[in-house]
Amino acid sequence: MNKYVVAGLLLFCLITSYAGKAQVKTISYTISPEDFANPERGFYVPLGNKPGTLSAAELVKYRNLPADQKLHATANYTARASLVYRGYLLSDFKTSPLSSDFLAKLTHDFQAVRQAGLKIILRFAYTNDAKSGNCSDANKICPPYGDASKPIILQHIAQLKPILTQNADVIAVLQEGFIGIWGENYYTDYFGVPAENPGGILSDNNWRDRNEVLQALLTALPADRIVQVRTPQIKRKYVYGPQAVISGATITEPEAFNNTDKARIGLHNDCFLASSDDYGTFEFFGYKAPAPESANEILRRYFETESRFVPVGGETCDDAFSPDNDCAPAGHAEQEMAAMHYSYLNSSYNNQVNNDWVTGGCFDNIKRNLGYRLVLKSADLPLKVKKGKNLAVSLELENVGYAAPFNPRPVQLILRNKKSGEVHTLAFNTEIRQWYPGQIKLNSSFSIPVNLSKGEYELLLNLPDKYQSIAGRPEYSIRLANQDTWEPETGYNQLHHTIKIN
Repeated sequence: MNKYVVAGLLLFCLITSYAGKAQVKTISYTISPEDFANPERGFYVPLGNKPGTLSAAELVKYRNLPADQKLHATANYTARASLVYRGYLLSDFKTSPLSSDFLAKLTHDFQAVRQAGLKIILRFAYTNDAKSGNCSDANKICPPYGDASKPIILQHIAQLKPILTQNADVIAVLQEGFIGIWGENYYTDYFGVPAENPGGILSDNNWRDRNEVLQALLTALPADRIVQVRTPQIKRKYVYGPQAVISGATITEPEAFNNTDKARIGLHNDCFLASSDDYGTFEFFGYKAPAPESANEILRRYFETESRFVPVGGETCDDAFSPDNDCAPAGHAEQEMAAMHYSYLNSSYNNQVNNDWVTGGCFDNIKRNLGYRLVLKSADLPLKVKKGKNLAVSLELENVGYAAPFNPRPVQLILRNKKSGEVHTLAFNTEIRQWYPGQIKLNSSFSIPVNLSKGEYELLLNLPDKYQSIAGRPEYSIRLANQDTWEPETGYNQLHHTIKIN
């Protein structure tokens, strides 16, 4: 090949490269510090336990509270909420089936939550009353505790299954509940109490009975919904059997998000940083337990690993562990939430702890960063593309929150015709539950249909709910934490770019 041919080829490559670069526009986006409600994350609003009493008109106000409106009388803060909590009390049905009236009222509440554009954290319990007395329990909470037997619980779960299935679209998570006072799986008349058992442990039969209840709940929900358990050992004893030791395998990324039971058991902690072991959350009640301090450390590390792949939430319950539960530098509340990937907390309990976060200066960070907070940083987008050809898109985002989104949802590129309003949807090949805290890169090539109308199209990013019943509702779409990108009327995120389709 002579030097003129080589020179010509090099010139051709340079022109082609330049032309290619000229067809792509790089856009940078500005982060927003605004507090806003996003689906399935943040501070939740607890709404009592009486069925049939929820009103959509009352619920909708929680999404856009004024900056000076408090969520609770003893609170020094406000927070916009997308989640409500209902701990339904089944005290009237300890020995009988659930009534048709109760089930109808439960359905009413789901409809109110859906109409308001919120989601629900759900739990069922038979008693919320702790009776004192002269017993061996350190807290003097004594039997009889007032929960129900396994046959009754299984009967009730079977009755609830059709309603849970029909309303899975607005169930953020289901907490295991049912067993024990408050549904917290400790003080129970039927499933064993460690302090009352020989050696201070639960027997194999206790764990088998508990596992049967958890299995029934997993079966009662669609495969894409998760059941949270009160302590990490409950998950270990379910996944690995009644004699599972305290340490061992944790879930791995290849095992996550595949709808197996192991992938569908999340965690909730109702005494976040309330004591050195969160009031027994990280205590072990099984065989071959190490010293208490070792159990605490081992189960905390287990919790941290599991929480990367499953939803975590809960509440604070006592301010006795101050300053450990305060803001840095005295405390490590934010550090703990990030390490354990918290997606939600109670907005109203314990307000002594929550108020300390306000005075300590970290409440606003916690409010913004619970769960996911997705920021669009930059995009490389072509200026034009021909029908039948490929549209190459590159987006760089960052999740600055504590956790990834925990329920599946599509990630879509929207092409909207600027003249006709015609919308064409393209799907990114990505798993949003793997959008862990840190950098996220979306590089995709989409085929443009030959029958798409030519013209100028706006590009937008859409992260709607998976369920078609609410997929078109902006309240259920994820909003990016950027300035001037959110379209409240559509639930789309503007990329501020127009592409010409020839």
